[in-house]
Amino acid sequence: MNYLALIFDMDGTLVDNMAYHRTALEETMREAGVMLPANMNEFHRSLYGKKTNEVFRALLGPRASDAEVAFWSDRKEALYREGYIRLRKPVPGLQPLLEFASEMDIPMAVATAAPPDNVRFILDGIGLRHYFKRVVSGQDVMRGKPHPDLYLKAAQSLGVGQSGCLVFEDALNGVEAAGRAGMDVVLVSTSHDAREVARLPQVQYVIPDFTALNIKRLFGVSRT
Repeated sequence: MNYLALIFDMDGTLVDNMAYHRTALEETMREAGVMLPANMNEFHRSLYGKKTNEVFRALLGPRASDAEVAFWSDRKEALYREGYIRLRKPVPGLQPLLEFASEMDIPMAVATAAPPDNVRFILDGIGLRHYFKRVVSGQDVMRGKPHPDLYLKAAQSLGVGQSGCLVFEDALNGVEAAGRAGMDVVLVSTSHDAREVARLPQVQYVIPDFTALNIKRLFGVSRT
């Protein structure tokens, strides 16, 4: 298919940082007096793609005030940035892909549930922002993934129909969100075993990183 635009998730897709999010969340939960689940792997994977305030609203319960939810959400993200700041780097093969798409005048966007501080921390911190025509973050929509809001807004902001967009994702919630938005997906398997997602109808390719993606073939481009 000739895709007209590329939309990228950020955490776990542009950067392989989910382990640092997990560590920060667990430390914050301990500080907040929230009991850690027995199956931490499954717990974390169920949260991928959700907005941080959605996570802490669920963890703290209905009696928690909005101020408490905001405090612990901010605390978790600050711990994450502190732990990851010296290790920030793109997933292998990402920048050649972005350069190729830019040369081909294929518009690109980021669609992430992350808060604006985290978006700046990654996109500006490792010099990626200039590749993207639009950036849609958690503050721009009411609901995080698996709802399709982020991807729908990103496509709208690029002026491209939903079926013309190809999404790059790492998480099941994100794959579901893209599918609900009517978009095909390339799954970067930094967060999930490839076998978990390979048979999902919206998943066109599963790759360990971007070095495994033949972008010219994907776009039907023949260049010498």
